Amino acid sequence: MNILGIDFTSSPSRRKPITCLWCTLEGDHLLTRSLEEWSDFGAFDAALAQPGPWIAGIDFPFGQARRFVETAGWPSTWEGYVRHAGQLGRDGFREALEVYKETRAAGDKEHRRETDKQASSISPQKLYGVPVGLMFFEGAPRLLASGVTIPHLHAGDAQRIVVEAYPGVLARQFIGLRSYKNDTRSKQTADQRQARHSLLHALRNAALARYGFGIIAPDNLCDDPGADHLDALLCAVQAAWAWRQRDARFGAPDVVDPLEGWIADPHISDCPPAHQYPQPAVAVAHHPDSHELNDWATYGPKNAEINQLVSRLALEHGLRLHEIENLILQALMDRLASEETGSKP
Repeated sequence: MNILGIDFTSSPSRRKPITCLWCTLEGDHLLTRSLEEWSDFGAFDAALAQPGPWIAGIDFPFGQARRFVETAGWPSTWEGYVRHAGQLGRDGFREALEVYKETRAAGDKEHRRETDKQASSISPQKLYGVPVGLMFFEGAPRLLASGVTIPHLHAGDAQRIVVEAYPGVLARQFIGLRSYKNDTRSKQTADQRQARHSLLHALRNAALARYGFGIIAPDNLCDDPGADHLDALLCAVQAAWAWRQRDARFGAPDVVDPLEGWIADPHISDCPPAHQYPQPAVAVAHHPDSHELNDWATYGPKNAEINQLVSRLALEHGLRLHEIENLILQALMDRLASEETGSKP
């Protein structure tokens, strides 16, 4: 089977192209074949139009959260609201999201889909940092126009299949929270390069048990400091796994919201990996606060001012605890996205 792994961007250019890794799934092995970089959307559209059979894993949110779609009064089908978003134009789409946030309470301005919560990915409304909202705007209407099939979201050409990929959820299974990429030259480090090699090495060793097939891929996929080449491989792995699960809903959960869609990966699916693995100790072992990090979930923050601020927001300003937690969560996710990807467009 032909497998495409596509690392997407909302503003492709020579400096930051869309990256596509062409692979084949042959028996129990995923083999990399060729790498392409597309500096405009025309090449992306052409790839989607290529006759099948093939399946692609593409790294951008295919949908918006049901809460946003319904509250904003957008059309009540995926096809409808994707078409509506495209008709707004890029500036109009950005304005619609900004206006939506203006009147909403802190911590309730940007919503995540159920699959985002499971994958620890940011809201598809996000316009800054890693602007996945703009990635949705540029990508989803193109998927709709191409006539591909998106399992559980849109019925199209059964020979051309696309699933939503998210390299981050796969990477965390092997290297924990270690940073392995950055688009900003000044923030690119030797440790990130080592992390990329560690990730590829661990993936090769464990893929058969976790995903059901081995991976044959060159080390030079790790040379790109922005990790677009390596992320394209991770997208291909998730697509290949979904293809092998095609008789079991492509590996999707038993219930998929038809407005929101889902991310293809066994670690956030009702179809578990062949073996369950604990989070790797390497995630914090090298950090000077490793013991404190291990205790964090049990004892919480040591800074008493954090507790005082939480109390003031709740008792003096009437915020509910879940609203305060959403504020903290969003701030941490924004910082993590900034650290991992720099100014990725």
